[in-house]
Amino acid sequence: MPQFPSDQLLTFATVLSEGTLDAAARMLHITPSAVSQRLKALEQSAGRVLLQRSNPAQATEAGEVVLRLARQVAQLEADAGRELGLDGDRAQLAVPIVVNADSLAVWFLQALAHVPEDLNVTFDLHRDDEQHSTSLLRSGKVMAAVTATPEPVQGCRVESLGVMRYRAVAAPQFVERWFQKGEKGLDKHPDKHPDKHPRSHVDGAALNAAPTVDFDRKDTYQWAFVQSAFKAEGGAVPDRKGPRHYVPASQDFGDAIRLGLGWGLIPEVQCGPDIADGRLIELAPDRPFDVPLYWQRWKTASRVLDVLSDTVREVSGQYLAKP
Repeated sequence: MPQFPSDQLLTFATVLSEGTLDAAARMLHITPSAVSQRLKALEQSAGRVLLQRSNPAQATEAGEVVLRLARQVAQLEADAGRELGLDGDRAQLAVPIVVNADSLAVWFLQALAHVPEDLNVTFDLHRDDEQHSTSLLRSGKVMAAVTATPEPVQGCRVESLGVMRYRAVAAPQFVERWFQKGEKGLDKHPDKHPDKHPRSHVDGAALNAAPTVDFDRKDTYQWAFVQSAFKAEGGAVPDRKGPRHYVPASQDFGDAIRLGLGWGLIPEVQCGPDIADGRLIELAPDRPFDVPLYWQRWKTASRVLDVLSDTVREVSGQYLAKP
């Protein structure tokens, strides 16, 4: 069984975190030559190449295994130092987490703000689609993830957080231009509705033809909503037609819809006031789009991950619907 000294593991993880050997050397207060020597010794112990010397540096498949070990060792050392009252003499533990953009915008930062200060940690947040975030768990780059995947990654435990509810919405001027066509268009009788604001009931074909706003090329929610509309109407699902705008920031994504660039799905907690005030029109009030979210974290016993998980569970419950 090879032995991996903790200073070599720390150096390896720092190179991957900082991107280059020079940046890691500055972070660790050692010379680039010392960084290179530690990496060479670590690779000799592992018997294989662990690091691609690219810019930024990338872990090989074997390196991902060692990176997980390095993160776990750092976490266990930090926990032990804290229990021994030595945490004041140690650098803060950086906890890498991957979170989807909407959770980050709606509730996740609130959870981090409730983590007790005496935990003495910093957070290294990675943003990725909730359907793809588990790949960072598998690689060892993060310790925990908000994900849409209920199956636990090897070495992780998973629990349900709740459901992020989205509403299909568009600006009034966009609805008037694209959907106000006979019976399929805008309902112009607000007195029928207790909230006194007009609503639109748009069919799948109209949604498919109109411009949409997607977060990025991983965002399939708008298209999934169109497909669900066709299925609810009993028709065959066609190919995707309408033009797409890509706006990869949560606030800007919502602003693009409010400004009339296209229709899209916005978390209910974010668009509810705009719907109530008539600044946004619901396109299918009886068909919300629900995305179950899960919390995955390493199984390694750790007070840091335990406290973080408790906080995430408590705060998410204030924003997410029950599944």
